[in-house]
Amino acid sequence: MKIDIVNVSPYVTNCYILTIDNDVLVIDPGGNFEKINPFLKDKNILGAIITHGHDDHNSAVFNFKNIYDYNNLKEGQHNIGPFAFDVIYTPGHTSDSITIYFKENKLMFTGDFLFKNTVGRMDLPTGSLEDMKNSLNKIKKYSNVKVYPGHGDFTTLDYEKENNIYFLNL
Repeated sequence: MKIDIVNVSPYVTNCYILTIDNDVLVIDPGGNFEKINPFLKDKNILGAIITHGHDDHNSAVFNFKNIYDYNNLKEGQHNIGPFAFDVIYTPGHTSDSITIYFKENKLMFTGDFLFKNTVGRMDLPTGSLEDMKNSLNKIKKYSNVKVYPGHGDFTTLDYEKENNIYFLNL
């Protein structure tokens, strides 16, 4: 699987374009479709997955026919075309936050749930410290996983478990 990262929105949101052969799945098309579109040319666009409902992660969804999120992706295993992944409900930043985990590739797309050295804000509507702790406990069982957050640089789950204060205070 090829992963392209496009920074979109005024908040420099990471939009991920996943490609297998000619099939494309987009994670968090948060705006500026003009920057995303070149990666979609002559591709079979299967849809977009939204990690949570904030505009900086979903404002370009009207450009996609198939939209997937907390409302239509149940927690568990899914296949969209050649993409096989698990959806893990990870509320804390928002009540609708999901993490997309590609087991075969050992990759997690965490939206604003988990960042390098920190977690997403919990002071916005539907944010919750208790939910965040429960979600961190849920994903700490995974190892050797590369984490692609909604903003900033990628990290690894092992690094976060050893260095992120939110994991250390569980």
